[in-house]
Amino acid sequence: MQVELADRAAVQKSEVEDATPSSPPAAASAAEDAPLLPGRGVRRRAVSERFRQRTGSFRRDVGRAAAETFLLTRLTLILLRYLGIGYRWIRQFLALCCYTLLLMPGFIQVVYYYFFSSQVRRSVVYGEQPRNRLDLYIPTENTGLKPVVAFVTGGAWIIGYKGWGALLGRRLAERGILVACIDYRNFPQGTIGDMVEDASQGIAFVCNNIASYGGDPERIYLVGQSAGAHIAACTLLNQAIKECGEGDASTWSVAQLKAYFGISGGYNLLNLVDHFHRRGLYRSIFLSIMEGEESMRKFSPQVVVKDSAARSAVSLLPRIFLFHGTSDYSIPSAERWVEMD
Repeated sequence: MQVELADRAAVQKSEVEDATPSSPPAAASAAEDAPLLPGRGVRRRAVSERFRQRTGSFRRDVGRAAAETFLLTRLTLILLRYLGIGYRWIRQFLALCCYTLLLMPGFIQVVYYYFFSSQVRRSVVYGEQPRNRLDLYIPTENTGLKPVVAFVTGGAWIIGYKGWGALLGRRLAERGILVACIDYRNFPQGTIGDMVEDASQGIAFVCNNIASYGGDPERIYLVGQSAGAHIAACTLLNQAIKECGEGDASTWSVAQLKAYFGISGGYNLLNLVDHFHRRGLYRSIFLSIMEGEESMRKFSPQVVVKDSAARSAVSLLPRIFLFHGTSDYSIPSAERWVEMD
């Protein structure tokens, strides 16, 4: 009797334990994933774990992208070195970019003046070639005829453009001087012979038509800068040589120019080939611009004026003033001198 009562008590206890609800693992996981509620401290362990996993994945992606960028940059530098563009060239290019950014505020002002000022006459046609254009900077005062500057811009015979003279044109126009910035064909569109021909036509237009723009044809000054100084000097000397010949039918005369001002120019190309090669204007390109090594003497004014055959032509030249900064490394300052016996 006691055994049956004990067995029944055991069975009832077992049934009670089976009927009591337990907390399965899924319920615990659901409790951890439940959002935080006011007044409850439910911890989002799974969410935190997923956040750590995503953070680690993002870091790996960033590291992989940085490594690939470094590899691509290194391969690009190697390729540029094989193409002849070394680290020194890249460093100078970056320095030039920084210098350009510093000049940007002033540059924007000049660009605005060039395109929107009523005192600027852009792209006046002086010849048949596409680059036969010039810009005129007209002084604001309209009283009397103004002195005239015919300006040939620089640009290493490759990137010359009439717009480079906008700042000079603006400053001189503010002082009552009419400025004509002459454009010309650059290499490879043309060689030095084409550039000299274009400059000659531009000067002829200024000499014969500047009065209609308010300029004084009796006070015309020729100015050239850098490569433009070399081109203008060649043009002036070639014109003088033509006038000494017979049957010359030129449209302008060196006697129409009061003076020539050369700024930072190179006048003996034979001494400049190696210098330009070291600075990135490689020998093959420079010789192509100058129409071959055999033409170097012909387009070197410092050499031509020493030729006995050019004596009579030299006597026709106007007054010549040559300026060169001693800290100018684009062309050695020693090149500013033109010696004539």
